[in-house]
Amino acid sequence: MNITDRAHAIELDRKDPLARFRDKFHIPLHSDGREQVYLCGHSLGLMPRTIKAEIDHELDAWAGLAVAAHFEGAFPWKDYHESLREPLAQLVGAKPLEVVAMNSLTVNLHLMLISFFRPVAGRSKILIEKHAFPSDRYAVESQLRFHGLDPDENMVQLEAVPDGGPLDESEIESYLAEYGDQVALVMFPGVQYATGQVFDLQRITAAARACGSAVGFDLAHAAGNIELNLHQCGCDFAVWCNYKYLNGGPGAVGGCFVHEQHSGRTDLPRLNGWWGNEADTRFLMKPEFVPAPGADGWQISCPAVLAMAPLRASLKIFNDAGMPQLRKKSVQLTGYLQDLIDTRLEGMVSVTTPAAREQRGCQLSLRVHAGREAARTLFQSLQANGYLCDWREPDIIRIAPAPLYNRFEEVWRTVDFIAAN
Repeated sequence: MNITDRAHAIELDRKDPLARFRDKFHIPLHSDGREQVYLCGHSLGLMPRTIKAEIDHELDAWAGLAVAAHFEGAFPWKDYHESLREPLAQLVGAKPLEVVAMNSLTVNLHLMLISFFRPVAGRSKILIEKHAFPSDRYAVESQLRFHGLDPDENMVQLEAVPDGGPLDESEIESYLAEYGDQVALVMFPGVQYATGQVFDLQRITAAARACGSAVGFDLAHAAGNIELNLHQCGCDFAVWCNYKYLNGGPGAVGGCFVHEQHSGRTDLPRLNGWWGNEADTRFLMKPEFVPAPGADGWQISCPAVLAMAPLRASLKIFNDAGMPQLRKKSVQLTGYLQDLIDTRLEGMVSVTTPAAREQRGCQLSLRVHAGREAARTLFQSLQANGYLCDWREPDIIRIAPAPLYNRFEEVWRTVDFIAAN
C-alpha cells in the first residue's frame, strides 16, 4: 500500500496499540462541529477527561473538611505533592527522592541557579545555546547581574557552525575542552523549542563534569516527549513545565529534579521556605531550617493542591501507557509525517528538525520555501480550517503529533491540506 494513500494511514491507526488513549482526552471542535486536528501538544496539551473529577474531589474536600483536609481525606493536602513523586520519577528516569512538583519552570530555574551557579574568580561563565528560549536567557542574565557580573562577558552563547542549524554536541565538547576552566555552569535544553532538536544530556553532562562545571537542563519540551534518564545522566538539576506534553493544564505546577548527591547538603545556598524544611519537624515551628531530603528541600511554600490535581490525572494516563510505548509511537508518527512531507511537499517546505530519530521528539519544524509571508498565510489557513499547530518567529511552523491522542490519519490530512494550499 502506498504511504501517500489515506487508506495506509487508516490501517496504521487500526493497528495502533495506543489508539484507545485518544478517548481519554477532550478534542476541541471546529466551528462546523468537526474535531479539530490538534498538533499543538508541544505548547499546551489537551485536557484529560478525568481532570474534572480530580479537581472536584479537592473542591469537595475543601467544602466538607475545610482546614482539616490538610490531614484528613483520601489525599491529605499536606502530603499531596508526594502522590506525584513516583509517577514523575518514573517519567524522567529519576529516583523518587530526586523529584518534586512545585512552582513553575522559570521560578524553579531561579531556585536552581541560586544553588548551583557558584561563580568564583576566573570561573564565572554560564554556557547556553544562542537560541535558547527567552525565559532561560532572562533567568541567566538576571542571575549574572545578581552576582555583579556582566552578561555580555559571562553569558557564553554557542550556535551551530556555519549556518545556525542544529548544534552538534561536539561543538559543546570542543568549547569546554578549551575554555571549560572558565565555566561555572552549563545549561542546555533537553529539546530545542524552535527546531525540535533533541540534545544528548549524558554527553553534555560528561563534558561539563570533565572541566569541573555544574550542569543543568531545561526539559520544557522534553518531559513527556522523549525517554529521559536523569539519575544515570548525572546532571545536577533539571526543571520542566507540566502543561505541554504532560497535559497538566495552563500554568500547571512545574517539575524539578535535583540529583541525590546533593540531598541534604547544607553547604549549598538556597532560598529557604517552610515547606522545604524536613517533614518531621515542620509543624514544630522550630526556628532552625533543616532541609528535607532530596528535591523536597528546595520547596518553599505549601503544595498548590488545585493546580496539582490535573497533573495527578495526566500522570495516571502516562503510567498506563508507558513512556517506552509512547516513544515508539511518537517515532512512527513523526517518521510518517516526515515521509509524507518528503513525498508530497517536496519543493514547498523544508524540515529544520534533525532527521535522525534519536535527535528529535514529537515535533517537526517547517520552513516554507516561498518565504515568511507565504508561511504566515499557510499557518493562518491551517488554523482557520481546524489544523491547530503554532508559529514561532521568524518563519517556523511547528507541528507536533502527540502519541497519546493524535492519529496517523490526522497527519495524512494535515499534509494533504498543505499540499492543496
